[in-house]
Amino acid sequence: MPNAALRLAAAREAVQGHANGPLNAVAESFLDCLARSRHETWPFDYWLLDRAIPEQDVDDVLALPFDPPGNAVFDGRRETNNATRVYFTPQNQEKFAVCRRIVDGFDHPRVRGTIEQVTGTDLSDAFLRIEYCQDEPGFWLEPHTDILVKKFTMLVYLADDAALRNCGTDIHEGPPDFKYVASAPYGRNLGVIFIPSSNSWHAVGHHPITGHRRSLIINFVTSAWRDKWELA
Repeated sequence: MPNAALRLAAAREAVQGHANGPLNAVAESFLDCLARSRHETWPFDYWLLDRAIPEQDVDDVLALPFDPPGNAVFDGRRETNNATRVYFTPQNQEKFAVCRRIVDGFDHPRVRGTIEQVTGTDLSDAFLRIEYCQDEPGFWLEPHTDILVKKFTMLVYLADDAALRNCGTDIHEGPPDFKYVASAPYGRNLGVIFIPSSNSWHAVGHHPITGHRRSLIINFVTSAWRDKWELA
């Protein structure tokens, strides 16, 4: 895998490239963000993001007419509330232009290629999956590693709420103690990327969540993904 300087140079070059058709504003914003990202290496590789997508798209996502899930169960696992989760499916892309723009941006071949160059993951057989999360007070996630059919995980935080400043994704060491290491800063249009692996332990809840925590989770997943209806 290229060293960090070469990877960032590749990301910057991709913003100016002309192969595979024009980039939309989402793709341009993300590639610029990735080129500026802060790469941390302990206890696993992750990249901290700023201005991950266009500001107008943040506003448009926040304006989507999806209510927070009612009667959510907070047991440390998202899958407990699978029935109420919201994805940028083809149906939602038809209804809401922002869903289509974000999907088109992240599914562009140059975006995929640059992600591969920067992170070392392989997206050659991967499908895009984007979830819109609205986490209410009391929400938390236990330390876990994403399943390995996920080839890429990115979180984009959306809300501008001082009460959520310490409620970004928590980074942990692994077993037996799952020691807390750091948190990705939570704030409007900030985010974090990591590549799921056996040591990519992360969580939510080292700091209590007292506000309305809204975010996008952007994954690339393999063809082995079970719930195909979630895919973009």
